[in-house]
Amino acid sequence: MSARPISVLYFTNTDARGGAEEHMLTLLRGLDRTHFRSYLVCPPEIADMLRPDLPADVEVFTLCLRKPSQFASAIRFGQFMRKRHIDILHSHLFCSSLFASPIGWICQVPVVLETPHLREQWRKGWFKSRFVVDRFVGRFVDHYIAVSEANARYLSEEKGLQSKKIVVVHNGCDLARFVPSHRAPAGLKTSLGFHEHDPVLVVLARLEPQKGHRTLLQSLQSVRREFPQVRLVCLGDGCLRKELESQVRDLGLEDSVRFLGYQPNVLDWLSLATLTVLPSLWEGLPLSAIESLAAGCPVVATAVDGTPEVVVDGKTGLTVPPNDPELLAGAICQLLRDPRLRGRMGEAGRKWVIEHFSQERQVRQTQELYLSAWEQSQRGVRTVMQAAGIVSQPPTAVPTAEQHR
Repeated sequence: MSARPISVLYFTNTDARGGAEEHMLTLLRGLDRTHFRSYLVCPPEIADMLRPDLPADVEVFTLCLRKPSQFASAIRFGQFMRKRHIDILHSHLFCSSLFASPIGWICQVPVVLETPHLREQWRKGWFKSRFVVDRFVGRFVDHYIAVSEANARYLSEEKGLQSKKIVVVHNGCDLARFVPSHRAPAGLKTSLGFHEHDPVLVVLARLEPQKGHRTLLQSLQSVRREFPQVRLVCLGDGCLRKELESQVRDLGLEDSVRFLGYQPNVLDWLSLATLTVLPSLWEGLPLSAIESLAAGCPVVATAVDGTPEVVVDGKTGLTVPPNDPELLAGAICQLLRDPRLRGRMGEAGRKWVIEHFSQERQVRQTQELYLSAWEQSQRGVRTVMQAAGIVSQPPTAVPTAEQHR
């Protein structure tokens, strides 16, 4: 085995902190330091958002690489990978992999991975183009990590990527942070101008078209006819904030809706919630639903992509079709009417995510893929060297996942 740890570089070019960034943080915090050394390359604004939660030993390199014309950034990225002798390049979201994976291949990084995270419903025109670009970039990718079974089907059946390259590793989170017995700080609800006994719906989602806030606001009018004191708290930032605030005014919901931006103390808000709502139009595997259920809070969600793998309809919450305000309102009212049902679903949901969506499971399975892919790359190098007569005896094999434990 090499005397140095295997070096893993995480790359993202997003401009907001969301589920993909939380996924990376889980890996950056959880990787076995004996066998891995981690690096993070991302835009400066993302580095600022993530730095308070990053382990001290993670080296962060900031650059913006979002356009083909950013040659200087591409060169700096390649130089960084060569200087740090990166062994594994792991990009998050296709827009990141689009730039990083070919550069990694040019720099002869032994293992190139991509976690696409979600179905890219937003893509239109030439950029979608029957996913020709995705399959071309796939030539430089050794493995794809699908965050749900639905995500894996999307990658193989719709994008046409090679099934043999796709490995399912479900998203996970630090479940120990979420305990149903936690109580929200005194006065938190009244600080928003709400009464202590008002039922509160909480949405943990970026204010982006994907997350379906427009539909939820439309449904709130119907919910208020039966529950006039219901309140809605939206946590997260995004490009739709002004538009959604205008929609709230147009619908006459100013007294009922609060947009609070990004909030690090998620458990406080989950403790305040009567239930959470996730009205997404598309997803990968939603971390917010896992967090809500870990806190014992049932979820009303749309049955898109990997969401039903977390929010099991009738067991851990209720699911409805996307983009249907009336059905969404009906599911919300059903749970608001029935405290016992909410309690049963919250309890079942916590058991479900502990069994299936822990961060320990996510980290362990990701590490096993890293080690397997790394060992495979080294066997390929040894085969080429032996064929060329450069080496006569194979060097010591890289330990397997079991040996690394």
